[in-house]
Amino acid sequence: MRIRPLILNNLHFAANNNKINFNNKNIDNSETKRPESSFTSYQNYGIIYPLIDLKKGEKMSNYELNLQMEELKKRTNSDYLVTKKFLKADAPEYLQLEQGDKDALKHLVKAASILENIHMQIDSKHNLPFKKYLEEEIKKGNEQARLTKILFDAQKGVNAIDSMTTPIRLAKGVDEKLGKGVYPEDLSKEEFHSVLTRMLNDGEDEEVRKILNQRSMVVRDGDKLKGIDYIDYFSEDFAKMADELEQAAKTSTNEDFNDYLLLQAQALRKADPMLDAYADKKWATLQDTPLEFTITRENYEDEMTGTIVENEELSKLLEEHNISPIPKDFLGGRVGIVNKEGTQALMAIKEYLPILAQNMPFNDEYEQTISSDEDAKQTMVDVDMVMASGDVGAYRGGITLAENLPNSDKLSLTIGGGRRNVYHRQIRFVSDMKKFQQRLDAILDKDQQKYYNNEADHWFTIGHENAHSLGPKEGSEKLGKYRNIIEENKADMGALAFVDLLTELGMYTKEQRDQILLTAVVDMFPKSKPTMSQAHRVRTVMQNKYFFDRGVYEITPEGKIHVDIDKVVPTAKEMLAEIIRIQIDGDFDKAEKYVQDNFFWSPEMELIAEKLREVNKTLNGTLETELADKLLSE
Repeated sequence: MRIRPLILNNLHFAANNNKINFNNKNIDNSETKRPESSFTSYQNYGIIYPLIDLKKGEKMSNYELNLQMEELKKRTNSDYLVTKKFLKADAPEYLQLEQGDKDALKHLVKAASILENIHMQIDSKHNLPFKKYLEEEIKKGNEQARLTKILFDAQKGVNAIDSMTTPIRLAKGVDEKLGKGVYPEDLSKEEFHSVLTRMLNDGEDEEVRKILNQRSMVVRDGDKLKGIDYIDYFSEDFAKMADELEQAAKTSTNEDFNDYLLLQAQALRKADPMLDAYADKKWATLQDTPLEFTITRENYEDEMTGTIVENEELSKLLEEHNISPIPKDFLGGRVGIVNKEGTQALMAIKEYLPILAQNMPFNDEYEQTISSDEDAKQTMVDVDMVMASGDVGAYRGGITLAENLPNSDKLSLTIGGGRRNVYHRQIRFVSDMKKFQQRLDAILDKDQQKYYNNEADHWFTIGHENAHSLGPKEGSEKLGKYRNIIEENKADMGALAFVDLLTELGMYTKEQRDQILLTAVVDMFPKSKPTMSQAHRVRTVMQNKYFFDRGVYEITPEGKIHVDIDKVVPTAKEMLAEIIRIQIDGDFDKAEKYVQDNFFWSPEMELIAEKLREVNKTLNGTLETELADKLLSE
């Protein structure tokens, strides 16, 4: 799970995220040769499902650029497009590495770069051909294409959403699909449900199982669907990634890290979920390593699979066949250098995790990752970022501050594996202190500004990430499209509900306690009303209403936020208990009602949002990766 993204409606970044259209026609295997491409075609049962052949310069589709020059100039201006800077080529963190780790880092960056192309195809079938189209137009001197490419590279795709919840469509007529790029582009929700129902009634439950797991690409097979494990679907590219990981393992100075890289390489060569489980289990134990490499697998983006719980007949059939519809994983690559000082500070919470587990609501009704009677299987590292590719680096109105993985749907947690938190140092740094202060002056009661602390948001993030490991391990899949909203809400409330307990235990001082609680409430105010597809922002609006109704904050006559700090923890405990009850019950209707009852954009929120918009023009962001770019060019 990931912490709420670094949303650009706040200037607060706490200091110390193809198949081109072939009309779905099957191609006769006897007449079609396997393309010689850097991207894979998948062959099965005499059918070839081709992807894009960019190496051969195959003719790309013609697109019409959607954003006009005036809009592009605004959105690429530094006032509207913030830059987060990762490590420079001469960064001390890099120069101080041993030569073997420097050599390994080069291979890890190359592996993450390959993953970028894989993710783009998972995200949208138009991403790679549109990218090629932009590159060709730029060569012709097309300035509109050049500016569009800046946004495309920042959001890593043709479609995204900005911090004002405005959909960004870089190509006319190319809209975002419920199933992104993992399902056929022309597959409607209704047809999806109908095909699955028919296949189950025809006894094809094993194929349906392949379609509905988190690691498959779904293609048409006549009037049916077929699930193809993404390791098979992108086999050539994953093999190239495996080559890079194996090369990195030859020079990296840390034996544990090398063991993990080799396990991960094996998992990229063969479509076997258990191989992923072994790699995840090893990765979750890494604590004292110089380098960081992660393939992140999270399923926030797939809205198609989540619609299944809305179909009563289909849901009943799946339950009869013991099939759980799990949203598809979207892949990201993280490469970094572990910061020892920052990591040491993170570890303070680890000894308290079993106590927190024991204090979770209804803890006797479910199993959770953290046991109350044994050492927590939880590692955590603070990382200086070199590269963020694919899903983890897609800057779509915000970008993630940290991640707690593997998620509860992953197999490694069933074979004794733990979890690992990775915190992104460069993403949480304050970009502009002057604008940061302007934000506080605009929205927060002056008498309470002393409690707002940059570092307090990092402490809250630590609580949030570890709270993901608390609560029920299973059952949330039944909540459908609300599962991520509920889970992220749980993590926030867990972070706040235990602040007083952690203060009593000695982790925080009274001053730090007040800073965490006030900072968290102030950060509940977004710059615009989100859509229901934005789990991180929806739950913030829900919290805002819930806390306002219980008097946790008020708006002063001057239009500023004033927080009753002592009401924060009791209110968080109340909301946490309600959320855990919903997760235990696994009731879609209850989850829907809970979200809809609390997802209310109030006049108070709009008042503060207007002030935020006045002081912060930022709409999106981009990453500057000087060190990674240098290593990729060598």
